[in-house]
Amino acid sequence: MRNICTPSCITFLALLVPGISAAQDHGSVSLVSGFSVTQGSAIANVVSSVESGVNSRLNLGGRVAFNIAPGFQAVGEVGRIGNVLPPLVTSILSFTPVDVRASAVYAEGGVRAFAAPRSAVNPYVEATGGVAHLSVRVAGFGATADDLANLGLSFANSTSPVAGLGGGVMLHAGRVTFDAGYRYKKIFARDFADALLAGGQALTSHQAVFGVGVRF
Repeated sequence: MRNICTPSCITFLALLVPGISAAQDHGSVSLVSGFSVTQGSAIANVVSSVESGVNSRLNLGGRVAFNIAPGFQAVGEVGRIGNVLPPLVTSILSFTPVDVRASAVYAEGGVRAFAAPRSAVNPYVEATGGVAHLSVRVAGFGATADDLANLGLSFANSTSPVAGLGGGVMLHAGRVTFDAGYRYKKIFARDFADALLAGGQALTSHQAVFGVGVRF
């Protein structure tokens, strides 16, 4: 009887331990990065990135996620969007000696839904909302004029609502997670300076996103 029980107990424990581990998995903390892309070909995006500088298109953020139900997480994130200028405005400015950079620091929260929560390869969609603080810098008028313009813009920079949608694939390797996907963010400018900067268009960001994190 003892010889029969021992392998049965081992099998039972082998099946039980992953379940206990999954039950203790409360969420994850991750670092996300990526770059803003424009509506156009991949070659055009690479050329544009080189011309405008990597820093102006690089996005960085930190994210924490908590499991709230099977297949659903509450997420919170803070970060920086390197470029929120509309593509048309960027294209027009490229024909002038004036260089305008518009970035945003944001804080947001939302919900992420997984398609296959028990799988190591897990597609997801997400929706978020929060606030974003715009920061605008100009150059090309001359040193003194640039300093005065940027000083004035520092007082005009505003905080506006931001909303986002996204999707991607989450990969699990033990406690480590890898994330690759796409995000769309829209900043709802609330003052004249932001509306003028956008040229009548929405301040948006199309992003290719990559992340690495740890589950806890």
